Amino acid sequence: MPRKVYDRDYYGWAVDQAALLRAGRLAQADIEHIAEEIESIGKGEKRELVSRLAVLLLHLQKWRFQPMLRGPSWRATIRVQRRDLAVHMRDNPSLKSVLGEAIEQAYGNAIIEAEAETGLPEASYPAGCPWGFEQMMDPEFWPD
Repeated sequence: MPRKVYDRDYYGWAVDQAALLRAGRLAQADIEHIAEEIESIGKGEKRELVSRLAVLLLHLQKWRFQPMLRGPSWRATIRVQRRDLAVHMRDNPSLKSVLGEAIEQAYGNAIIEAEAETGLPEASYPAGCPWGFEQMMDPEFWPD
């Protein structure tokens, strides 16, 4: 299928490509763009992991550094992110191979947000993530 269809009508292109694949007509399918789209899906799963980790880490840091402001909203956010991260990892077990990189990226983002939300300077927070994945996911873990 010509590139202009892919660029001009993505939805139509996607429906057509799915029909070609289901019919086994691979020679007519736009394999190059199908491969790009599959890679993009994988990258999206990693971005979701980083995003959810950043929200969790932000709230764990706020919990740790602002005990006087702890409340049910922060607790709920931490619990929801833990649950959603567990499901995301169960649905995408290969993401374990990039977990260290994802935590590092998410922690950096979380600290930027924490500085803005708490008013505490970035130097107040540990330079690297102080918790491993298992610890931050532990429902009994609440940093003090």
